[in-house]
Amino acid sequence: MSTKKKFNILISNDDGIFAIGVRTLANTLARAGHQITVVCPDRERSATGHGLTLHQPLRAQQVESIFDDSVIAWSCSGTPADCVKFALSAVLDQKPDFVVSGINHGPNLGTDVLYSGTVSAAMEGTLEGIPSIAMSLASFTAKEFQVAADFALKLVNQLELANAPQPLLLSVNVPPIAAAEIAGVMVTRQGLRRYIENFEKRYDPHGKSYYWLVGEIIEDIPQPEDPNLPLDISTDVQAIRDRYITITPLRYNLTDALTTKFLHSQEFLNLNFN
Repeated sequence: MSTKKKFNILISNDDGIFAIGVRTLANTLARAGHQITVVCPDRERSATGHGLTLHQPLRAQQVESIFDDSVIAWSCSGTPADCVKFALSAVLDQKPDFVVSGINHGPNLGTDVLYSGTVSAAMEGTLEGIPSIAMSLASFTAKEFQVAADFALKLVNQLELANAPQPLLLSVNVPPIAAAEIAGVMVTRQGLRRYIENFEKRYDPHGKSYYWLVGEIIEDIPQPEDPNLPLDISTDVQAIRDRYITITPLRYNLTDALTTKFLHSQEFLNLNFN
């Protein structure tokens, strides 16, 4: 009888060490027999992108009584990217088999990934050559994370069999519905999820003004097709709307190949600035 391989998995997030999503994820993977280390921000650090703490010290400490007894957990005063860097350099004796970030309380669809601390934590793993997954529950109000955690377990087991061409960076979004209602799993491309933004002027109890960023989501704005992708690949935004779990492969190299080729073919290189 064959047995499934057990992995060393580093888990982080941007919702903080006390978030229900990371607790559900870590405990689910640990109870399946995987060796789990959790290093998360000590407080909410959503939408911090790939920010790093460079001008003040990081403070970290082990935490107990939050996770399954087999889970080793740390809280860190830094950003999600700080947490993964700290874990890889100061906590773990060897590179983990996977970095899994989340489960985020809210979607990371389309251009959300540019701001997401959840995705940035996973990206930090990929930068170190470690296959990494950013897990998100596509709702800010739903509080049931078990469906997403169960899928993360299945995905980790499946990826062990995959022969990917490079270290993976996957952004996974799970609809906030029961498992029986999910239409399936779909590999997707990024949609364009934009916002009508406004800074509301408010006043504190002392009468001093401050500003609060608010906005309305504009989902799946039409955008040019990517000639490198088949036309039948849906956007993550549309697939979530259709009740699919979305898996969007990302990469940290943001070079625009089409524009690079266009500019390279023009006379820009021949300009004389002297």
